[in-house]
Amino acid sequence: MAIVEGKAAPEFTLNDAAGKPVSLASFRGKDVVLYFYPKDDTPGCTKEACGFRDAWKELQELGVVVIGVSADSAESHQKFIRKYNLPFLLLTDPDYKVMKKYGAYGEKTMYGKKTVGVIRSTVWIGPDGKVKKHWAKVANAEKHPAQVLAAIKAEKARA
Repeated sequence: MAIVEGKAAPEFTLNDAAGKPVSLASFRGKDVVLYFYPKDDTPGCTKEACGFRDAWKELQELGVVVIGVSADSAESHQKFIRKYNLPFLLLTDPDYKVMKKYGAYGEKTMYGKKTVGVIRSTVWIGPDGKVKKHWAKVANAEKHPAQVLAAIKAEKARA
């Protein structure tokens, strides 16, 4: 299923770091930044998570919910959250079902070689459940959270 801006985001339910099911539908009425990343506590993923953490206050003021998704276990997410004081939800997708729905799992090029794995990407879902913006392949994990925040601020300023 391709993620198309202006179309409904695929519904899902995944478990959070406490093992509690979380559904996209429960955030209806809010902007949701859903970001997919390869692995807890790795250099790029840590920079990205800390970037969203550092933008957290501004994102909250804009009414935005941030949700990170990887295939890591709930235990791994708990450690990652504690180690970096992450204030947002991390969901576990061990069989890549949601990642595949969102185009965040598949063939990618790493260090010049084709491989299959998690594709770092982000989907901004509006309060109506429709995709507002899709960053299909995030090139710079460290700068990406600031790009997402800038896009949301620009949209809110126009509204």
